[in-house]
Amino acid sequence: MSLVLCLQCIMCFGQDHMYSQFFNSPLYLNPALTGQFEGDLRMNLIYRNQWTTVPGNLSYISASVDYNVPRFGGGVGLLVTRSSEGTAYLDNTNISGLYSYSVGSNGFVLSFGLQAGVTNRVIDYSKLVFGDQIDPTLGIVAGSSAAAGSLLFNNKFYFDSGAGTNLTIGNFNIGLALEHLNQPNESFTGTPVKLPIRTNANVSYMWDLNAYDNLTDDEKSYMIPSVVFYKQSNAQSYSIGMQYKHKSVNVGLWYKSGNQTGPSAVVVSLIFDLFINRDGGEKLRFGVSHDAPISGLSYGGTSGSQEGSLSYQTTLPNHDDTPKFEGSHRCYEFY
Repeated sequence: MSLVLCLQCIMCFGQDHMYSQFFNSPLYLNPALTGQFEGDLRMNLIYRNQWTTVPGNLSYISASVDYNVPRFGGGVGLLVTRSSEGTAYLDNTNISGLYSYSVGSNGFVLSFGLQAGVTNRVIDYSKLVFGDQIDPTLGIVAGSSAAAGSLLFNNKFYFDSGAGTNLTIGNFNIGLALEHLNQPNESFTGTPVKLPIRTNANVSYMWDLNAYDNLTDDEKSYMIPSVVFYKQSNAQSYSIGMQYKHKSVNVGLWYKSGNQTGPSAVVVSLIFDLFINRDGGEKLRFGVSHDAPISGLSYGGTSGSQEGSLSYQTTLPNHDDTPKFEGSHRCYEFY
């Protein structure tokens, strides 16, 4: 019985994690964003440490590399995501290949993306504690064993897939992605448990603060309000906020709703771009953000959540300078 209750808790809280810096994990947000950047090659790394002082490790990391293919208006990429949750070290590692293709004109760009990969799900059974290992007086009895049988599958592999689309039209950027389309069985017990489809939707608007000034795009300032919505089974969350973008600095302030995904929070983000070759699209990006919970869990009891991100993009010697969809905004301009 204790084993069943424990596994139910794992399944209830086993929803996908969400990054506050969604714009610095574009391939995790939507496979349609693969290859959508200036330059030829891009590498992204983002790490999240959630509720720092709460017992039990809650950490998440995603690393990606993608290649811009101009004739596709998109590209190909590789995404690796790993999460570690709880004192039983429930670890999920996913490795996926991604592909995107775009159509458009001088007024819009519509991108489509596909994702396919393999996930490994592991739990350290030896870290679990059951009722018959607890003494009413002494507490947990060191070295004791539980009568509950071990898990049938504590090292699970399954195929996973996703798809997405992104539309940039005028000063709007709109995206929709569906992950776990095949709803893989992630059960440790042999009884089928389908992983629910995760829906990501995002809308951003680019407000040019220097629309009537004689400035180049690189010299202008922008306010970029955005809404990001996540839903997976009964768990759902949204982030609403705004970024101020000027040259190499991007400052954001967000409200993240709470529900089954955790407490509501205020998020502050700060991004710096270091341009190595602005004309060629070569740059380094550093990003940090902090979530301060404002409901549910207290700030003093959690110390909030921290994220750090690092990105590098560059051009290659045989770089194709032929512009595609000239005159249209591109999705990467919104972050």
